Amino acid sequence: MKWATGEYDPNFNYVFNSYYETVGNRVIRTDRGNLSRPTVIEIYRYREYVDDAMTKFLCHEPSAVVKELLILGLNHEEQHRELLLTDIKYILGHNPLFPAYNKNYVSSKVEVNDAGFIKLDEGIYEIGFEGEGFCFDNELNRHKVYLNSFEISPNTVTNAEYTEFIHADGYHDFRHWHAEGWDWVKTNKIESPLYWHLIDGEWQAYTFHGLEPLRLHEPVCHISYFEAYAYASWKGMRLPTEFEWEAAAPKFSWGKAREWTESSYLPYPGFTKAPGAIGEYNGKFMVNQKVLRGASEATSPGHSRITYRNFSRQIYAGNLLA
Repeated sequence: MKWATGEYDPNFNYVFNSYYETVGNRVIRTDRGNLSRPTVIEIYRYREYVDDAMTKFLCHEPSAVVKELLILGLNHEEQHRELLLTDIKYILGHNPLFPAYNKNYVSSKVEVNDAGFIKLDEGIYEIGFEGEGFCFDNELNRHKVYLNSFEISPNTVTNAEYTEFIHADGYHDFRHWHAEGWDWVKTNKIESPLYWHLIDGEWQAYTFHGLEPLRLHEPVCHISYFEAYAYASWKGMRLPTEFEWEAAAPKFSWGKAREWTESSYLPYPGFTKAPGAIGEYNGKFMVNQKVLRGASEATSPGHSRITYRNFSRQIYAGNLLA
């Protein structure tokens, strides 16, 4: 097949534009479910067109600028791997039949530290990415922060511990919730973490294996910031800041679920937005967000680093106490 140069179909820019103002008009997020999809044949033709263009493109050494863009794109695609698994679980977990995604799915193991809370002395700590390799712009620039002395748990809150909060009527006690969180609980009639179901007096949870008895020893997962805050308040503790988390992270195991922090998602000192569409990647979202740290079992290996900052409310999210 002989290909023309340029865009395959100018309408695809409109259809596939997620949130980039620089690219042009886009489908409003709430209307995406009404959008007509290309036919299967059209998708295959488009894919063939792209593959052919990429084959020709990669026959020549790309410039340094293009290489940097490709690396960013590949890392962005790895982020979508985590979101894709999250979306698959959400769809299957809301199917009344609770179908399994994969009976052979192997969940990451949980390492428990019995040493008790980790204490860090007050002082100045360096925060942010350093060294060789890729990082996102929101991990820069490395800078110093002053921290008061604090203690932080080396273990995320378990399902067993979280059930105590539920049995103590935590979801019906306004004292532990922010006003916005309390409104969220009442409006949405929240009674437990996402994917939990009380059946015949026993807690069940949807996993990639299907619906099964709640694994009490595993970290609680798929909770909102509101729930993480309320649980910490109920325990008479608090959520760590993202700086406390990063300073203490080398001393404990993490990676089963991302962990909520009390920090707002804000730029680091010296942060600058890149020109063009790339500048919309992180900077435009630095408002009304809380930071998640760590990694989850759905995270791509290269993204499991101490300085990684996430703010998505949709992913595998857990709870750590300070």
